[in-house]
Amino acid sequence: MKMPVHLNALRAFEASARHQSFSAAAAELNVTPAAVGQLVRALEDWLGTPLFHRASSGRVRLLATEAAEHALPDIRAGFDRLSLGLERLKEGATGGALTVTVSPAFAAKWLLPRIESFHAAWPDMDVRLDTNLRAVDFVAQRIDIGVRYGPGTWPGLVAEKLMDEEVYPVCSPHLLRDASRLQTPNDLAGETLIHDLSMDSHTGFPSWEAWLEKAGIADVSTTRGMKINNSAAVLQAAIDGHGVALARSVMVRDDLAAGRLVRLFTHIRFESALAYYVVYRPGCASLPRLKAFRDWLFDVAAC
Repeated sequence: MKMPVHLNALRAFEASARHQSFSAAAAELNVTPAAVGQLVRALEDWLGTPLFHRASSGRVRLLATEAAEHALPDIRAGFDRLSLGLERLKEGATGGALTVTVSPAFAAKWLLPRIESFHAAWPDMDVRLDTNLRAVDFVAQRIDIGVRYGPGTWPGLVAEKLMDEEVYPVCSPHLLRDASRLQTPNDLAGETLIHDLSMDSHTGFPSWEAWLEKAGIADVSTTRGMKINNSAAVLQAAIDGHGVALARSVMVRDDLAAGRLVRLFTHIRFESALAYYVVYRPGCASLPRLKAFRDWLFDVAAC
């Protein structure tokens, strides 16, 4: 009687098909190309049919057979389910590593200045930060939980609102040494505006144009100024006195408290249409380490 196929053989097959190469699959799986080839051949022997054609177009590459191509989606889905099953086996433990995805700016301006209190409460849990502006695949990259900025809807993820956000101009206190400077919003016409382009293509992302419209100001050009695609760098440029930035309240909170920046025109209120959300996969909601970090985020955000 033939033995059931080993999972390592399926992994070797899936990686080889994805990379169209035994060598590239071997690098991913941290084994030798010969070992990958042997595992694939063992799978072919067990099935009694070949899984790859060999094609040459400048270099030899593997092409999966038609039957293999049809099977690959189910095999990949199976690996995803196995990963989730392994997570469930660890549900009884709060130790180990927790992988958290956040934007680089959110990590620098909000999370990292506060993370020590989480380490104090959960000393046996290591936190690994994945800082990325692009949406990540929670399954493929083994992400446990994240904080995302946006409208609150991401396919396949639970999204719980963590913090709303207000938007307002800020500048270095050094710019205000001249008492006549920046007394009204119209005075922005004579200043360098610092623009945050980190999510400029996202509908609803707050812009100088939107803020000035809310303030009823029509004589300030928004085509000029300094343009930066990182929210933390926008605030640093303002701290260094390079101009007036349109700040997001969550990001700028600590800089205002420390006196590095000053909020301007406090009588004008402009609420962002976007907010910060805690996100995670529905099937992982009961993981103790995820729940511990989620609860900590909401406790700290409420302070």
